[in-house]
Amino acid sequence: MIAATWRLATRLALTSAVLVLFTACATGPTASPSDPLEPMNRSIDRFNTAVDEAALKPLATAYKKHTPDPVRTGVRNFFANLGDVWSVFNNLLQFKPRQALETSGRVAVNTVFGLFGVLDVASDMNLDRNKEDLGQTLGYWGMPPGPYLVLPLLGPSTLRDAGGTAMEITVGDPIGQISDPWAYGGVFGLRLLDRRASYLQAGDMLNEVALDKYTFTRQVWLQKRRSDVYDGDPPDQPELPDNRKPAPASPAPKP
Repeated sequence: MIAATWRLATRLALTSAVLVLFTACATGPTASPSDPLEPMNRSIDRFNTAVDEAALKPLATAYKKHTPDPVRTGVRNFFANLGDVWSVFNNLLQFKPRQALETSGRVAVNTVFGLFGVLDVASDMNLDRNKEDLGQTLGYWGMPPGPYLVLPLLGPSTLRDAGGTAMEITVGDPIGQISDPWAYGGVFGLRLLDRRASYLQAGDMLNEVALDKYTFTRQVWLQKRRSDVYDGDPPDQPELPDNRKPAPASPAPKP
């Protein structure tokens, strides 16, 4: 029941974000070209912040304070190993056989010799992690990113990445295959808690340095996401949500 409820809520959240995308009332008159839905996105961002301040951040702080470092490292390694399975699939879809083979080796070594991924034995063997997801795969095949979106509870995304996230949750996430609702809830909650704990320091720094946290987060996230899609070497040409090239600057009037 818990697993089914979470999956249904996630699908509804993603579907709602896509539907609102096409409503003119959500578009701000002075919105950034990459963020035409800024009024809606800011509302969702405020909701996410409220949930984080009320529940996620206090729980993550307690988790980090009272859980020994080796245990937290083991938890992080375990979930990273599960994520590597999805990365293998996406490396293959992007015609990266070496990365797919290397990541497959990581999964095999860490699963067998690392206690199902709790120990990161593969890194000691110089088997690098080649993290790829469906959003990057869609970008590799030329799909434009679409407008910037802030998803309820899930945070920054784009229209393209929201579709990739929905597929990952429903198809590509091994945790989603757990049939027992209590086991699913416990494993999912632990992953969420560990992920939030890893961003505690970054979140505090962001609150201190950013005059507008929303705008700063959007810019940093979009830049990093574009770098991920182009494997760290994005083209110099700016990217619009629909892959159009920006219009050339108008020539200065002659005196």
